[in-house]
Amino acid sequence: MPETLRAKAMKKLQLLARIAAADDHGYVDCVTCGITKHYKEMDGGHFIPKGKSSYWALEVENVHPQCKACNNWGMKHGAAAQAYTIWMIDYYGKDFVEHMLETQRKVRKLYTADYRDMIKQFTKDIKYHEARIS
Repeated sequence: MPETLRAKAMKKLQLLARIAAADDHGYVDCVTCGITKHYKEMDGGHFIPKGKSSYWALEVENVHPQCKACNNWGMKHGAAAQAYTIWMIDYYGKDFVEHMLETQRKVRKLYTADYRDMIKQFTKDIKYHEARIS
């Protein structure tokens, strides 16, 4: 089955979250445990789970670098969700994080053109960061 435009946009956003946060050598810290790895070895983890919020799923403010352990097991069974919340408050401020949590159930309908525009912008931003990283 071919990949949907939503899935393509999600992959681009997750890559953008990792590469944009990376230093000029491609290394980035996990926002939840602090481990440093190359951006290609990390995930783009969602603060508000992508399946839980159509409103925030494809927003750059909701996706940040996480190591695979924190993004998978840690978000469901460990303390990664709490650490992510603390990181988000430190980075964006309490008011913005509260706004995200209050609006997470808000429905956002995206159309084919919306997904194509997102993919185009994410791709442009990724290329910028690929050129920046040595």
